[in-house]
Amino acid sequence: MAEKTQFYGTGRRKKSVARVRLIPGKGSITINGRDIDDYFGLETLKTIVRQPFEVLGVLGKFDVICLVDGGGVTGQAGAIRHGISRALLEADEANRAQLKAAGFLTRDPRMKERKKYGLKAARRAPQFSKR
Repeated sequence: MAEKTQFYGTGRRKKSVARVRLIPGKGSITINGRDIDDYFGLETLKTIVRQPFEVLGVLGKFDVICLVDGGGVTGQAGAIRHGISRALLEADEANRAQLKAAGFLTRDPRMKERKKYGLKAARRAPQFSKR
């Protein structure tokens, strides 16, 4: 039987969900059928996505194919990072200590706070006037 050459990971952040597939390759990153440079405009978001590879020192050894939906660009970048970290963990369990120390395996629990009645937003109250 052939050796398993694909590794899967699901990452989540805020409202974003990323389904990540790692394949041994040259290091190309494809998000929703587009190259990472086309998908993310900001350099910081591209850096966030590549962080797990830099921590492990395997930058350029895996091709990433990712489907991400929901949320905004920052949440999607965080979800992809979480998914890549989980897939790298599936590739080699010895990666756990480094990824855990960097905090990439922990699902960020912070979510948008709901709007409350009587207020304009979650905490924003109407402007106060004495008269």
